Amino acid sequence: MTRYFSETASVEAVNGRMSPEAETRLTEVMASLVRHLHAFVKDVTLTEAEWETAIAFLTRTGQMCSDTRQEFILLSDVLGVSMLVDAVNNRKPAGSTPSTVFGPFHVDGVPERSMGSVISLDGVGEPCLFEGRVVDLDGRPISDALVDVWSDNADGFYDVQQPDIQPQHNNRGVFRTGADGRYWFTGIKPVSYPIPDDGPVGEMLGHLGRHPYRPAHMHFLVTAPGHQRLITHTFVAGDAYLDSDAVFGVKAPLIVEFERREGAGDEPLWRAAYDFVLPPVEAVTDTRQRAALDAKKSGNRGEAKH
Repeated sequence: MTRYFSETASVEAVNGRMSPEAETRLTEVMASLVRHLHAFVKDVTLTEAEWETAIAFLTRTGQMCSDTRQEFILLSDVLGVSMLVDAVNNRKPAGSTPSTVFGPFHVDGVPERSMGSVISLDGVGEPCLFEGRVVDLDGRPISDALVDVWSDNADGFYDVQQPDIQPQHNNRGVFRTGADGRYWFTGIKPVSYPIPDDGPVGEMLGHLGRHPYRPAHMHFLVTAPGHQRLITHTFVAGDAYLDSDAVFGVKAPLIVEFERREGAGDEPLWRAAYDFVLPPVEAVTDTRQRAALDAKKSGNRGEAKH
């Protein structure tokens, strides 16, 4: 073990202080963090002024956090870290619907609605019929799947961002599939919107010449007994920000044609059809995920949690 700190032996000096009694996974993660962080400082020859700027930036990021805003997650999002964490933790078999970032605006406890309900409680926006099926890898319908959905309103805001303006649970709903695996409900055609950019993360984007916009999308959280949980979006085809999503959430298979229904009368003006394909819980392709799943099963007497 290196006894004293030096530029050339900085990693060895820091990592050498970790106790052999420390938790194994924590030691693994922290040792790698130290190696990469020290390599970064040496690679760019970080100045003291730049270090102080970084500390001030992180301080302001923390100060911006509240019960309704998480600026550190926003920072993770715009640096692509959130999507990378999602990618390495959701390696699915071919044919599965891709996942994407969860986002900060999901709400627990939204009441389950009857299939076909209207989730736009304020009636503002262009009505859109969302429909499709939840199926397994062989195309067989999955019954008793919960389809939890949420989107912004016609002005690009979620209900939790405007509690004094929008009705509670506006543009939200939870639906349960029947034997045919079908889901359908009426919402509004979502619109693109900016992520919160009035804080340090927004300032950083401005300095980098990046915009803060997300392309229009509907959020889906799909769960079913015996199948892997799916967190994803469906994106509006043709949106101006598909190729430059501020949080890198777009994946080609998730882009959906929103069909305009001319002369729809009392029917929704738009229609978006999409089938969700869920792999079984056992279809885990990553060895670390497999180990975690096996440990969870043994701890639950063979019952998988979702």
